[in-house]
Amino acid sequence: MARRLPGSLTGWLSLPQRSKQAPMFIVAALYKFTRFDDPDALRAPLAAACQAGEVMGTILVANEGINGTIAGPRAGIDAVIAHLRGLPGCADLEWKESTAAAQPFHRMKVRLKREIVTMGQPQVDPNAAVGRYVTPQDWNALIADPDVAVIDTRNDYEVAIGTFEGAIDPETARFGDFPAWWAENKARFEGKKIAMFCTGGIRCEKSTNYLLGEGVEDVFHLQGGILKYLEEVPEENSQWNGECFVFDGRVSVGHGLIEGPHQLCHGCRRPLAPEDLRRPEFEAGVACHQCASETSEADKERFRERQKQMALARKRGHAHIG
Repeated sequence: MARRLPGSLTGWLSLPQRSKQAPMFIVAALYKFTRFDDPDALRAPLAAACQAGEVMGTILVANEGINGTIAGPRAGIDAVIAHLRGLPGCADLEWKESTAAAQPFHRMKVRLKREIVTMGQPQVDPNAAVGRYVTPQDWNALIADPDVAVIDTRNDYEVAIGTFEGAIDPETARFGDFPAWWAENKARFEGKKIAMFCTGGIRCEKSTNYLLGEGVEDVFHLQGGILKYLEEVPEENSQWNGECFVFDGRVSVGHGLIEGPHQLCHGCRRPLAPEDLRRPEFEAGVACHQCASETSEADKERFRERQKQMALARKRGHAHIG
């Protein structure tokens, strides 16, 4: 069977061609760990606020807080952020903004979850303690210290298209695999300071709390994540190599949060660089060099039929979202 990436990636099967015009949509990535006694009660009003503002994307709510990425017009994003900051414990909610030339989502989803980022460690509580925040401006100096081990907490398909110079890749397929990786490798880091980073910061809230619980004393993490670093650190001073994977239709962003060149393979949902589209294994909407051997011929025929339906929908002027 084809390996599938997170559910928020499904449905991106007929995104518009990237426009050369000026960006039109504001993309806001946000999270907040706070206690919601009845998260289900938040869903309908939040969905209504998004609909009223013509905002699309995904927002997850759980007892431990809220997490999401949304996109829409300036006024709509402002209205949704105001709604979110009115929720219990969210008055100081922060978010990171970038832009997109086309709406990077096809629908709005507000979902109730057990965790807003799944680690599967019930004892982990970012509200109790986290690692020491390091600003993007101070990050380069920290990771240049030979006594610091730098760990990328993201999934393997994200790391594959970009990471920090010298960072350790745990090669995990999902965030929930991180505790097992740490248990197998922690001896490597005896006496080391640990610096961790992720896309926007949310995974580091949990992973640094987890390491503190494991007895690691010196734990740091990049405040605002890679997105804040790429926004604030000039490219000529950067220790970042490649692009940053994002969970929306843009697929990747680079320095200055400019949309990157990557596309998704709609057979396996992994990111593809432009040169990957020229590999012999690539078939649009069906397979790429990473998954051609993972799917059966029956799978590929099903994907080809999906591509056919997409083409027919485009010909009729309709969107096909899978």
